Amino acid sequence: MTVTAGLFSHVGLLYSGDTEYLDGTVPYILEGLKLGRPVAVAVPGRNLALIEAALGDSAAEVELIDMTEAGRNPGRILPGVLLAFADHRPGPVRIIGEPIWAGRSALEYPACAQHEALINFAFGDRELSILCPYDRDRLEDDVLADAERTHPTLSGTGGDRPSAGYAPDAVVEKYNLPLPEPRMADAFRFDLARLAAVRSFAQDRAEEYGLALERVEDLVLAVAELSANSVLHGSGHGVVRVWREEDYVLCEVIDEGTLSDPLAGRRPASPGQIGGRGLVLVNQVADLVRQYLRPGSTVTRIYFRV
Repeated sequence: MTVTAGLFSHVGLLYSGDTEYLDGTVPYILEGLKLGRPVAVAVPGRNLALIEAALGDSAAEVELIDMTEAGRNPGRILPGVLLAFADHRPGPVRIIGEPIWAGRSALEYPACAQHEALINFAFGDRELSILCPYDRDRLEDDVLADAERTHPTLSGTGGDRPSAGYAPDAVVEKYNLPLPEPRMADAFRFDLARLAAVRSFAQDRAEEYGLALERVEDLVLAVAELSANSVLHGSGHGVVRVWREEDYVLCEVIDEGTLSDPLAGRRPASPGQIGGRGLVLVNQVADLVRQYLRPGSTVTRIYFRV
């Protein structure tokens, strides 16, 4: 992948405590408003309340988004938060996005790190600024090291500096790993003639594993999209597996196609585009999406909280 330099800015803000957090975010917001730029703040609820209080009356001019809801699935943040905000406003915008916080699980983190890396490839040469806060006190050293790899510029109490470790491609690949095998799963092989049967299989298994009815419908929709992609754009056949782990019902689709675009599912289809919407929809309805890509095979695992 290629990062296009220019007017796009992606800065990692390394902060410690509420005062540093507000010192790093509020002036950035106010400067954007003074320049007449639309501003969005997508951070976890507690930090959102801190910023809103500090902004006072200016908070009414900012789009405030609770990242724990809008970005619970990291694969939803680019299409559903960042691009959704930027694409519907003319000219440059400013966004604060905090996709990684101390409450994130180890299960979710790889998709978070890949998201931060892929931001650098998603916006091309657009005039756009994104600031991503990282809590130095509460996040692990490995997470902070990844922040250096995914942000070309780092900011903190000492000001801005270029990141010597910037390597977003390496982070995408670092977390492109085989997913742990389930202890037990129900499996179903499908091809074009059995696409309708895939839906029934997924519905029956999800209901058996205790998924709420409205979430069963979302899971079946996601499975239908993934299996159709396997038939139309992959090898023409595949395997779907369903099982339960603790608080999740999981579904996995395995096929012999190669997904070559790491931004697939994280970038909305353009108007008039044929196809390209299935993976975006999957990210929209699932609580988490993990993928393992290798030549000749794509594994997509989706999680639905029970």
